[in-house]
Amino acid sequence: MQASQENAIPDGSRLFFNQPLGDKESYCWSCIQNVPHYQCSNDVSIQGLHLSADTFEQHCTLESSSGTGGSCAARNSPSTTASFSTNESGVSQQNSLSYPSDVHDSPDQTSGSPTSESYVTHKLRELETAMLGPDLDVLNSCNSQISTETEKWKFLGEVISRGDLMEGLCICARFLEDGDMFTVDWLIAELRGLVSVSGEPIQRLGAYAVEGLVARLASSGSAIYNALRCKEPVLPASMELLSYMHVLYEICPYFKFGYMSANGAIAEAIKEENRIHIIDFQISQGTQWITLIKALADRPGGPPHIRITGIDDSTSAYARGGGLEIVGGRLKMLAQQFKVPFEFHAVGIPASEIQVENLKIQPGEAIAVNFALVLHHMPDESVGTQNHRDRLLRMVKGLYPKVVTLVEQESNTNTAPFFARFVETLNYYSAIFESIDVALPREHRERINVEQHCLAREVVNIIACEGVERVERHELLGKWRSRFAMAGFKPYPLSSYVNGAIKALLGKYSSKYTLEEKDGALYLGWMDRHLVSSCAWR
Repeated sequence: MQASQENAIPDGSRLFFNQPLGDKESYCWSCIQNVPHYQCSNDVSIQGLHLSADTFEQHCTLESSSGTGGSCAARNSPSTTASFSTNESGVSQQNSLSYPSDVHDSPDQTSGSPTSESYVTHKLRELETAMLGPDLDVLNSCNSQISTETEKWKFLGEVISRGDLMEGLCICARFLEDGDMFTVDWLIAELRGLVSVSGEPIQRLGAYAVEGLVARLASSGSAIYNALRCKEPVLPASMELLSYMHVLYEICPYFKFGYMSANGAIAEAIKEENRIHIIDFQISQGTQWITLIKALADRPGGPPHIRITGIDDSTSAYARGGGLEIVGGRLKMLAQQFKVPFEFHAVGIPASEIQVENLKIQPGEAIAVNFALVLHHMPDESVGTQNHRDRLLRMVKGLYPKVVTLVEQESNTNTAPFFARFVETLNYYSAIFESIDVALPREHRERINVEQHCLAREVVNIIACEGVERVERHELLGKWRSRFAMAGFKPYPLSSYVNGAIKALLGKYSSKYTLEEKDGALYLGWMDRHLVSSCAWR
């Protein structure tokens, strides 16, 4: 990114800005390039199909997906793009812990800061109600201590003094939601002294959460989201020059979990079919299908005819280095090598705009549909009258597929109001940052780049944007179950063979990763927090 320059924004906060990087984007949870050969000894066998997990790790990589960007509506301010410093502190800092002098000297004259006891107590009780988990105890303490405006500032000062970043962030978000901008500005300035992009996991996440709050104030969330795209190296000299998302793919099992479980469900569902049509709603590099093609090549009685429809819009061409013909050509060469009859059908339009006629369904095909980390980008009824999220499911059901696979982040940020969404974002991404912490040193430059260019942009989008500009709209599996059921689907239990292979895969990572099988679905988690869910439907 270009060298940054520090600019003031109308609310008095400061943010590092630089020049926009352009319109092309690639979304983080699903960015992909060709990953080197990563070894894994796990295999999955499904009645004659041999899905080798070490082959999977050699070829299956992170997929790019896309969405739309724009500007967020919060306060009128020019939209800009931001860069985060990779110095010891992730944002510009104001380390003084001084209380606003006018608050102490004359609280009744504090502009924008209410002074009544009932107002302050009401604010903190609302915060207590909205907060989750152990933070409730902290807020109970806060309510009991505050009786005047002076006590409020004393309490906030104590929160900052003891370095309670999580509590400070949540309190700041609550005051922002309630429109107390005087308190928000003060808290943001002090919170910046507690965060660091090279510190502990909560400090790293906190750096991006603070900038999300600032972006919400400045209406610049979408510009930052677009700027912090998953950057790829330009003309890499060797396979050691990995993109940032490749690093994340290597050190965390989230994506391998999703692809292995989806491929296993598809292999089971089409094991006796002779003509197979796979519809991938976010094809990207297409590497998810390399292992499946190889497995089908070894099927007793000979391989089936495989037709893959790859859906992708133009924004993913940036990560791919060209159009969908690159994907089709690569898969065709592989199929020829393994003597598998193969066709590739490219659909270069956004997934939300897909109609049945775009898919060119042919008689006699067994259809498998793949939704891997893509449906949460589809707007639903909460965004506008065009509910593409449910429309796509109804359309797919009308194709009478053998199986539909769903892989999604297990988080609740779609329709939640701002404060609840903010707390959920902190809880979810703190687990992600903690899982990275056990894999790479905190000063590791590539780790900082991964977090900054890939995870931070999701955090900023969720916190700063509303309406159509907020494209990161995750839902819990329970909500996805309701949507699939309303569309007429029934659960398709995942194979126990896949479950076993994923358990073996997790043995190569930290023991803090968890795998839970519940109601026919699989949940990959970090300690007591589910992070990614995978299930199948028919």
